Amino acid sequence: MTGFTTRPEILGTFGVVTSTHWIASAVGMAILEKGGNAFDAAVATGFVLQIVEPHLCGPGGDLPALIHSARTGRTEVICAQGPAPAGATIERYRGEGLDIIPGDGLLATVIPGAFDGWMLMLRDYGTMSVRDVLEPAIHYAEAGHPMLARVSATIAGLGAFFEEHWPTSHATWLPGGSAPRPRELFRNPVLAETWRRIVAEADAAGGREAGIERARDAFYRGFVAEEIGAWLSTAEVMDASGDRHKGVLTAADMAGWSATVETPQTFDYRGWTVAKTRPWGQGPVLLQSLSLLAGFDLAAMDPDGPDFVHTVVEAMKLAYADREVYYGDPDFTDVPIETLLSEPYAAERRRLIGETASLELRPGRLAGFEAQVDSTMAMLGATSKTGAVYEPTMAHLSEKRGDTVHIDVIDRHGNMVSVTPSGGWLQSSPTIPGLGFCLNSRAQMFWLTPGLPTSLAPGKRPRTTLTPSIALHEGRPALAFGTPGGDQQDQWQLSFFLRHVHHGIDLQAAIDRPLFHTAHFPGSFHPRTSDPGSLMVESSFPAATLDELRRRGHRLTVADPWTIGRLTAAERDADGLLRAAATPRLMQAYAIGR
Repeated sequence: MTGFTTRPEILGTFGVVTSTHWIASAVGMAILEKGGNAFDAAVATGFVLQIVEPHLCGPGGDLPALIHSARTGRTEVICAQGPAPAGATIERYRGEGLDIIPGDGLLATVIPGAFDGWMLMLRDYGTMSVRDVLEPAIHYAEAGHPMLARVSATIAGLGAFFEEHWPTSHATWLPGGSAPRPRELFRNPVLAETWRRIVAEADAAGGREAGIERARDAFYRGFVAEEIGAWLSTAEVMDASGDRHKGVLTAADMAGWSATVETPQTFDYRGWTVAKTRPWGQGPVLLQSLSLLAGFDLAAMDPDGPDFVHTVVEAMKLAYADREVYYGDPDFTDVPIETLLSEPYAAERRRLIGETASLELRPGRLAGFEAQVDSTMAMLGATSKTGAVYEPTMAHLSEKRGDTVHIDVIDRHGNMVSVTPSGGWLQSSPTIPGLGFCLNSRAQMFWLTPGLPTSLAPGKRPRTTLTPSIALHEGRPALAFGTPGGDQQDQWQLSFFLRHVHHGIDLQAAIDRPLFHTAHFPGSFHPRTSDPGSLMVESSFPAATLDELRRRGHRLTVADPWTIGRLTAAERDADGLLRAAATPRLMQAYAIGR
């Protein structure tokens, strides 16, 4: 749970791994010790996280990954964010009497992308077989794992709902009729058997890459897709709208989709190049924030002081406002991202950052996009609600909404992975009989108003909040970092990165500093609320900082110490020194290396 430093040439070092669960981190390290590389380790870690943190990610979820390959020298994005099914039209959803997509249930589902993303990573960048990377997950699903207290509380809170409305989930998560106790050994034998069948298919193919392709076929064009399609053809379940609905995903949707590799969106900042996803995800908001902040002397500000917090949060409000009106799947909408990241645009927007907190949503107004800005703002004014919705796995908030996990790996060769798997939470939708997992709820990020970058449409990717990071220092791949946390992900990553870059604070100390975030803009998750002028801060900030932030007009919510954010990070120095750090918040994340 504390920082880790090692050198590849000392004691035969294999690498460093960070993740949001200690068992998963240990599995990743074990893969490195067996001769696997960073990509093998990330895949195995990701599958184990589906078992030990099922309230945060699952096989039916999705993922983006930032990767750097030492072999090719390229930094790339693996996009395993599934798009909306062919039947997911605004007319269909409006015909169900909906004006907003529910946050759970079958209408909230897009094509599950995580499995194909992991397999693509394994095939093109890894060295191990499907059996090698799935055996740890099979073990923990079959033999059992200690139930996290937070998972136990999530299941207990949903037990009555599962029993009445989602009986397949009740059978999976309350197998004896009651929620598993914290630290009790918990098993998911049905999911273990699903993975055993996948492994058997891969083994029968003969050869590593042929086995991976056979596994992909088994999931998207074989027995997994068939089970999903057959169940969805008749299932009609209760969701957050208060009514029962059928889904629109079919086996044919799954058969026609696969994960892709893309060039990342990047921004140069003070000797660093930060790589993020393109604007089908929210990642560029961190880059836009850096563009705005480049005009301020952050190094002269106390990293725990009011000037730093105020300046950073006001920049983020502007960047997130642009997210609302411009970001979306670039295959469907023109996103003027180069202009949004340009210095002339930043200089104009920077003037809006004043001495007091803004209470308005203020997107930029680019030439040629005026109608889009107007229609988005009109829609938000008509449908948006106020009331804070914060990262759902923090100790002071609800246990019932899903969230995310994060993994960073750097191996002795210099390969790097930063990946943020999510979705397919046990609370997303009912468990699919015969498979042992449920589908995702990522479609809730679409709007049901036509003509917007994030309007629902078949084949379109939702504007995901998942946003891992890799940063290059003077052209050299140096830092992998990220966090769970929905809309807060880039906010926590930004303050971590700025403190590391401007104040020379090491990884662990930068993660441990007091954190903050805002819900000033519309949230990406149902019910899409906003809280203008809000600022959640940990009480470990100096009292003088909190008082001054209040004086500047920020609407403060003061959280207990060590309750905001779940950052992890791994770094490789120019001489090969490896470092890793993980947050002590929630007492789950670990940094491990050898």
